Amino acid sequence: MPSRSQLAKSKRIHRRTGRTFYLATRLFPQDVREATYVLYAFFRIADDIVDTTEDRSPDAQRERLEHIRAAVLGRAETDEPVLLATRELLVEYDIPESEVDSFIDAMIADIDHEPYATRDELDAYMRGSAVAVANMMLAVMDVEDEAAARPHAAALAEAFQLTNFLRDVREDIRDYDRVYLPGEVRSAYGVTIDQLEAGEADAGFRRAMQVELARTEARYRTGVAGIRHLPKGTQFPVLAAAVLYAEYHRVIASQEYDVLGERPSLSTWRKLSLVARTRLHWALSGDPVAVFDRVAAIGETDHVDRESLPPVEAPAQ
Repeated sequence: MPSRSQLAKSKRIHRRTGRTFYLATRLFPQDVREATYVLYAFFRIADDIVDTTEDRSPDAQRERLEHIRAAVLGRAETDEPVLLATRELLVEYDIPESEVDSFIDAMIADIDHEPYATRDELDAYMRGSAVAVANMMLAVMDVEDEAAARPHAAALAEAFQLTNFLRDVREDIRDYDRVYLPGEVRSAYGVTIDQLEAGEADAGFRRAMQVELARTEARYRTGVAGIRHLPKGTQFPVLAAAVLYAEYHRVIASQEYDVLGERPSLSTWRKLSLVARTRLHWALSGDPVAVFDRVAAIGETDHVDRESLPPVEAPAQ
């Protein structure tokens, strides 16, 4: 396992930059919790290369990401505590190099970002940015039947990331010049990139948000259904994470789907209250699907009258 100092550095990064998931991470058994601190810090360090506000050229960003890739795979020297700790975890848990490659490749794709034309293109990006993360987490959880767990873990990881995309539309375009709302969806509802830049949440934008929230919620349901495949000690923390992330949907709905005027957020009290409610119902049933249905925001609001939806076909130009 990583050293105490490496764990401390990883934990500080996780606590500072991933407060919602950090709360759920603290509920894991110690070995999984510590491994998660390290993996999350690794993901954040790589992500911060492309999310930096520093004046760093695209070539410099790519060079730095390639160094991170080589360092954690043992092909380059490094004295960075988180990268050294990640290298140890990859060996200890026999995590395939291909998962690291997939993740780093997704980060590189963000350097020269072009808005995704289709949902399929966005899903392909999430294979590295979300599904690779889920596969690494399955390894550190020591899941007995990974084949059964993987599709559900992938769906839940994608749901988390899609929630982040929907929550952060304003920040992504304003701060990083990125658009994760697929072009085919924007076209169907008459949403333009100029409109996103101007922060204009008209009826079409709100409708597009409703549609994408519904799509994301279907992935939550698939993901939560697979929690039963995880080791007992990890089931509740993953369920709690799903409830916490899904709560952003309730906030988005309460804002009438306008995430351009105000970024949805959860107070610490609200998060703690959700975890407590989830714990209570977990103690009563132990069924992740039943608990999620009872506590989570998913399903409380029917975002979409599907018969009234226009087809989602042509990508935006």
